[in-house]
Amino acid sequence: MNEINMKVAILGANGRMGRVLIEALRENEEAYLAVATVRDDSPWVGIDVGELAGIGTQGVSCSAVSTLKPDDVDVVIDFTLPAAFDDNLAWCVANKKPVVIGTTGLSEQQLIALDEAAKQIPLVFAANYSVGVNVMLALVKQAALALGNTADIEILEAHHRFKQDAPSGTAMAIGQAIADTLGRNLQECAVYGREGKEPPREHKTIGFATVRAGDIVGEHTALFADIGERLEITHKASSRLTFAKGAVHAALWLSSRENGRYGMDDVIGLA
Repeated sequence: MNEINMKVAILGANGRMGRVLIEALRENEEAYLAVATVRDDSPWVGIDVGELAGIGTQGVSCSAVSTLKPDDVDVVIDFTLPAAFDDNLAWCVANKKPVVIGTTGLSEQQLIALDEAAKQIPLVFAANYSVGVNVMLALVKQAALALGNTADIEILEAHHRFKQDAPSGTAMAIGQAIADTLGRNLQECAVYGREGKEPPREHKTIGFATVRAGDIVGEHTALFADIGERLEITHKASSRLTFAKGAVHAALWLSSRENGRYGMDDVIGLA
């Protein structure tokens, strides 16, 4: 494969991330957008991708996902919805195509399918493709080691009004990183809402607070609060382009990997 001519397919090109991925690929010198798919019944079928992204005509038209052909693509980037995940993953496995997956809100069964697929193809799955967020994940592990036995831990996140899953995939990844470091089961210790009069906070719980408002791109804070001091580790995204560029970087990195499931920590060398 010639890396400077890597053919990328974006699945769900009309979504918020799909549109930004189109822009990110236009700016990348090592890969180019070969295919952009939308639902078969989408009104965007046949429309130039530049109209979607607002960047002018690009010479690539949106195509129905059912028309995707193996010879047209080297690597797939999938930022669709959980409802489309099963078919998209099955296509990548059947056609032996590496895939970068940014779909969040997956079920436990879909996560199992992800691990099974990784035995047959290389794939990157991450809740967030920002380099900064993945550095944050490394930092919260260090903080948990130093403060987790005494501090109360809360995770605060905010996104735009249209985001459907809550807490966000990134917030859950932060919580999981902390729980794993402390030897806790996140499913047992997570608290997702508080209301009314409750008993005092149990120390080993990890709390989540969610905001959905306006056009917030994404903000995440891991709070370690003890008596007399607190540590806050925060990441704020001002543009989705940072996520899209990270996903394209992951696609380039993945193109030469062996079968397996990778994360952004592998891509950027933090694993």
